[in-house]
Amino acid sequence: MKSIWRIVRFTRSLRRYYIAISIMTILLAAMSQLVPLLTKGAIDQITKGLQGGHTNVGLVALYAFGIFLTDLGQTFFSNIGGYWGDILAIKLKQYMSSKYYEHLLRLPQRYYDTELTGKIINRMNRGIQDIGDFVQMFSNNFLQFIFSTIFTLLIVAHYSWPVALMLLLLYPVFIWMTTKTSNRWQQYQKSINEDVDVASGRFAESVGQVRVVKSFIQEARELKFFNQRLQHAAETVKPQSRYWHRQDNARRSVLAVIFFAVFMFIFVQTARGHYSIGTMVLLIQYAMLIRIPIFSISFLVDRTQRAVANSKDYFEVMEQEPSITDKPMADDLQITDGEVTFNNVEFGYDDDVSVLKGVSFTLKPNTKLALVGESGEGKTTITSLLLRLYEVNSGEILIDGQNVNDVTQSSLRKNIGVVFQDPALFSGTIRENIAYANPNATDKAVRAAAKAANASEFIAKFEKGYDTEIGERGLKLSGGQKQRIAIARALLKDAPILILDEATSSLDTRSERKVQEALERLMKGRSTLIIAHRLSTIQSVDMIVTLKNGRASEIGTPRKLAKSGGIYAQLLELQHTHTDANVEKLKTYEIAEG
Repeated sequence: MKSIWRIVRFTRSLRRYYIAISIMTILLAAMSQLVPLLTKGAIDQITKGLQGGHTNVGLVALYAFGIFLTDLGQTFFSNIGGYWGDILAIKLKQYMSSKYYEHLLRLPQRYYDTELTGKIINRMNRGIQDIGDFVQMFSNNFLQFIFSTIFTLLIVAHYSWPVALMLLLLYPVFIWMTTKTSNRWQQYQKSINEDVDVASGRFAESVGQVRVVKSFIQEARELKFFNQRLQHAAETVKPQSRYWHRQDNARRSVLAVIFFAVFMFIFVQTARGHYSIGTMVLLIQYAMLIRIPIFSISFLVDRTQRAVANSKDYFEVMEQEPSITDKPMADDLQITDGEVTFNNVEFGYDDDVSVLKGVSFTLKPNTKLALVGESGEGKTTITSLLLRLYEVNSGEILIDGQNVNDVTQSSLRKNIGVVFQDPALFSGTIRENIAYANPNATDKAVRAAAKAANASEFIAKFEKGYDTEIGERGLKLSGGQKQRIAIARALLKDAPILILDEATSSLDTRSERKVQEALERLMKGRSTLIIAHRLSTIQSVDMIVTLKNGRASEIGTPRKLAKSGGIYAQLLELQHTHTDANVEKLKTYEIAEG
């Protein structure tokens, strides 16, 4: 019950729908109580006539008309309540989906480092679907059952308190027997959910990287993994279902015994003259009003258990507090020069492993600084810390003297443009992807950004131009085209600080030249932090920071470091000697020749 109330509390903004449905349900429950009373009145009148007395035929007809009106009222209230229940269900799904998505967007990058995309999506779909079904069932069936039961027991108690007591006994017995089965059933469901989540997560990964799957001829392997997890889930359903139905059989058998006692008592008491025929029929009808829903309550319990079990993962995500938040009354970042300073920064993704160990350097205004180091030395980590996707363990990062932890995240990221090594485009049109940096940008501004990024020429060749759909992650574009769209997006943002994860090494010569020209325009007048992938790029920067063993081992101009005998000097030497070993050594630094 605690879990059910958690769902209701979480969705309290929809309380007007709950109230409307409750009113309809109470009216419907009240109407359902009238038929046995009207039937009793008619039978008692007819019995008088059969026993030699006077039958009021007009009153009998009035009872019949009352039953007719009751049927109409039940139909009306049932459909009105059903309509509001349907609206509540879809509103609930919309509300919970929106809240889930909103919360996910607030969670830090660290959360996504350990979660599968498919698993995140599956939690939302499964939890919201079952909660929506439960609320719809709750509003259309469960509340009516509760109110009908209360009204029925009160009326039955008026005519026969022993019958009311026996009917009341049904509920604690049923609840006790159901509670005994619930925990074990939910353990089975937890195992099923885990298997389905893993299968869905791998499914999303495989579809998203289908080129890799096909290139390595691993279709059979991926399908086998997917089927194995779903097969394990299917195998778990067998004992779960067997256990549930075995317990349900026991519950219903006990209930049948209690109903046997109820009907036996009513029949015997009537035969002894304690009840009139009308009263007997009334008690039987009310017993049947309780019998029908309580024998079908297994369905309601099953739905309730599914909602509780499948909403746990949903609420576990919702209860995770974002580890990176703005300080109370945090100020917006104010850019004056665009100077970036890393001051003795320590950071590790895990508590016991440090990636950066006391890194310090300064990116001067309107200059270019290249980060150089082997793969895994923390180059990308530095850019992520600057964007505050992660928080430093110690030390500080300053922009024009302002600690990035003291300003709002939105103002920080608003002032930093990023071009990723993977262009990271979205499905949609070219225009939408360029304008992603500024959805309110004019068509003129979008076209100007595309022109500056050397993208307007190839865009013009498409039949629909800027309205061309590029497919998921820009699959319909070449690597160079995607990079130029990403550069146009960064140009349109026009941020004073730029993070550039240079990615021209895998492009053909013509595309590389076009992208490089666009990058030069993009970097002009900005403070640029570069993860360099070509020696030619490193040679053209104002400052180099080499990283080794998590520390900034060298800081200086290309001219200075070329003579230091350090990492940069070694890279230059490797470039001049074109051996396979040297090429491989360059690759460890993620550096291509040229």
